[in-house]
Amino acid sequence: MAHNEDLLQRPLYIYDLPEELLTTLTSKDDAPTQSEPQPVPTTTPSDIPATNCTICSFTAHTVGEQRTHTRSDLHKLNMKRKIRGQRILNETEFERMLADIDEAESISGSEDNSSESDEVSGEDKKRRGVNPTSNTTKSNENDEEDEVSFKNGTHKTPLFWLRSSLLPSTVSLGIYRALLPPTVTTSPSEIPYYLAQKQLRPAPNSPQNPPHFFLCMIGGGHFAAMVISLLPTSPSHKPGERTATVLAHKTFHRYTTRRKQGGTQSANDNAKGNAHSAGSSLRRYNEAELNKDIRELLASWKEQWIDTAELLFIRAAGTLNRRTIFHYEGAVLNTRDARIRGFPFSTRRATQSELMRAFVELTRVKISRVSSNSLFSSNQSLLERPKPTTTTTATAPGPKGSLKPTAQERLLLDHTTTLAALIRRSKVPPLLTYLTSSSLTANFTFYPPAQHFHAPTPLHLASSVNSAACVSALLTKADGDPTILSSEGKTPYDLAGDRATRTAFRLARSELGEDRFDWNKARVPAPLTLEDVRLRDEREAAERLAREEREKERRVREVARLKKEEEERVMRERRNNALRTGGGGVLLGSRREREVVGMTPEMRMRLERERRARAAEARIRGMQGGAGAGGVH
Repeated sequence: MAHNEDLLQRPLYIYDLPEELLTTLTSKDDAPTQSEPQPVPTTTPSDIPATNCTICSFTAHTVGEQRTHTRSDLHKLNMKRKIRGQRILNETEFERMLADIDEAESISGSEDNSSESDEVSGEDKKRRGVNPTSNTTKSNENDEEDEVSFKNGTHKTPLFWLRSSLLPSTVSLGIYRALLPPTVTTSPSEIPYYLAQKQLRPAPNSPQNPPHFFLCMIGGGHFAAMVISLLPTSPSHKPGERTATVLAHKTFHRYTTRRKQGGTQSANDNAKGNAHSAGSSLRRYNEAELNKDIRELLASWKEQWIDTAELLFIRAAGTLNRRTIFHYEGAVLNTRDARIRGFPFSTRRATQSELMRAFVELTRVKISRVSSNSLFSSNQSLLERPKPTTTTTATAPGPKGSLKPTAQERLLLDHTTTLAALIRRSKVPPLLTYLTSSSLTANFTFYPPAQHFHAPTPLHLASSVNSAACVSALLTKADGDPTILSSEGKTPYDLAGDRATRTAFRLARSELGEDRFDWNKARVPAPLTLEDVRLRDEREAAERLAREEREKERRVREVARLKKEEEERVMRERRNNALRTGGGGVLLGSRREREVVGMTPEMRMRLERERRARAAEARIRGMQGGAGAGGVH
């Protein structure tokens, strides 16, 4: 059967897969298909395949999984524990330890530009109930309940792998387990059928409450929540593109954590006692206000968004954060809700952009071009390769076995460092000048190749860092070859992460012509001219203005509707008040009738007795006055 690589030219959205691809999906068996039994490798570090982690005993099927694991909190913590000579933790023990740490933020959980450090030190862990020299932790019943629904299948890999007969045998498609119900994860053969039921096609008019996900993160005084529609939207001039629609979003930030201290003020008070400073008082107040704001937001979103959500993705590490989200009177979210999931990858500071990145990561199909057989063969070659002999006295330059690089290796390293720095900074003129002065071609292979397997050439690197200017210059001015494959089987175009970089490839195809390179082999789509790009930008600008106008009109209509409802409410209240004060708002004829309006029968009887008493006193006074006047005459 002919393979259709065009299906992989654009990112694949899990809930809107092409029909021809969806009907051919089958579950993938990760075991190598060969008649001979698979040998069991030894556990010595030098014999473990390069995609495995010898510290955490983690097996990665793809390079992407390996990278995700090396950036995870578990790997970083186990690295520190190994240096200290402590026992290595598995995923279950690591999650249990995090559950017993008050406000334990992710070890890599803040962005690079963060001014706050949320890392928990060893002393903090010790005083919070975790002994850094062992894996024993304090536990309580509440913390055990918090682990429900958060760690579904933590002992398994986060991805399910599928294959299609339309794609080469080396291509695998991965989706996250967190998106699947437990009944499907236990039976991988049901995954294609489940995906077929969940497909959503773009519609011109989005329904009022489409299928959606609820995502929220909290930590370090930052809170972000977002409701994103699963129904994809497609621009009219870009039928293959899919965009996500944000139905609601909100972020809060308050100063609750002292810089470089780690943990909230309440956690510090529980460990050391209440501090008596202006800063500590401010942090306590901000923490209380943040809890209030978050709970009010969740209550306002409950009926419209949370109760109707397909899945709830929540990151709330630490007892205090979980208490803010779950454990309070009248809590909107329940830890026993089967829809609740944790994020199966590392996340950064809780922001709106981070939630959108997490949603894209969750719903985008992962593509791997490494088959299980190739992995097995590479593992075999590693096992059969003789171990290098290294000497402790590396003083002689040049001979094999020496740790000191040769002059040729140093020159290649210098070229690699300089070219990489210029490309990452998008310095196009210096880049071309350096290639010319150093007599290098644009197809120069970075050294050492083992460290640059993802981007082995300048064109691969420029595409991976989304430097459209460097891509255009390397293709049109330096004669870079876009058909070169990396060790992962990817062309430079496959590494492009934004539309500007992909457009640079298509412009170069139009400028260089179809005969210059095999553009189909380079997986570059149809060519574009500058006029096409200009018209496309104008169409998008017009559509954006039209959307803004429609949104403005919608807001005007919404304001008018709310104003009309408010006026109707005021009129109803006035009519009700008029009815309570005298039947339809008509004033009663006499003052006596107006006085008794709204009184109970007992009050009316008391008022009538007082009137009669006053009338009798008036008659007596009148009689006494008349008798005195008669005696005088």
